[in-house]
Amino acid sequence: MWGLVDQLFQVGFLAALVRIATPLLLATLGEMLSERAGVLNLGIEGIMLIGAMAGFSVAYFSGNLWLGVAAAMAVGMVMAALHALLTVSFGLSQHVSGIGVTMLSSGLAFYIYRLVFGQPGQPPSVTAFQPLPLPGLSALPVIGPALFSQHALTYIAFLLVPLSAFILDHTPWGLSVRMVGENPHAADSAGVSVVARRWQAVVIGGGLMGVAGAFLSLAQFNAFTFGVINGRGWVAIALVVFGQWRPWRCAAGALMFAFIDALQLRLQASGLGQHVPYEAFLILPFLLTIVAMASVSRNAVAPAALLKPFRKEER
Repeated sequence: MWGLVDQLFQVGFLAALVRIATPLLLATLGEMLSERAGVLNLGIEGIMLIGAMAGFSVAYFSGNLWLGVAAAMAVGMVMAALHALLTVSFGLSQHVSGIGVTMLSSGLAFYIYRLVFGQPGQPPSVTAFQPLPLPGLSALPVIGPALFSQHALTYIAFLLVPLSAFILDHTPWGLSVRMVGENPHAADSAGVSVVARRWQAVVIGGGLMGVAGAFLSLAQFNAFTFGVINGRGWVAIALVVFGQWRPWRCAAGALMFAFIDALQLRLQASGLGQHVPYEAFLILPFLLTIVAMASVSRNAVAPAALLKPFRKEER
């Protein structure tokens, strides 16, 4: 038992925690931005999957990992634009549209991957992103190798937390996004284009979801598999509620889930793994996430116009 406790304070465990949190953080911030504008995007799981496939495919054939990331972002934005068209422009059900986008994106990802790569006996792979130590900071004891010897995408993901908080709270664009998520008719009366702001928030959020998927296939696993997302999109939706639609709280939720996920990997490798089925460890992060979300959801206050289509003629 004490050996397991010692492992929790090792550099490898802390580094794994930050690495596992990265795609969750990107996806959660993307979902949070969309919901702050009043649009629930249940297409996140499929968008992450097709982003992972597109990013891997482009990086595989071009040999450029950053080009793969750009492709994943572009594909994520396209699929999110489809969701915005159906929900914002046409006013259709956000639940139905989101599930449809997930099914369409997942189907396209599987189909295009099979079309391009076939069914090889050995799955193709790429040379993944390598850790990028920050001069000076990476030499700090314990936290240096854990926090400052990560992938470039990890640094970007964590820098997006204060950046998104600043944009939402201290810029005119962020204020207008929050307005259309709380009271779109008041925003419209103030001269804000509700449709434009919701489109922008949903599409930008979709780009972040696509990059989250690309991180998994280009940095964490260096390959694309059909189970690469493994429910992380649905977890991100739960983390938005857990974080009460605030960037810093959402980041804390992503780190919490990553801690539990990294812990279950250590538990499997410990002596407990010989006595407990490994499936019990795999379900642990999702189970505790549900418990944590249920504990805070009673007091969570969602954007008032979330799930409500905007029709200018209705008051």
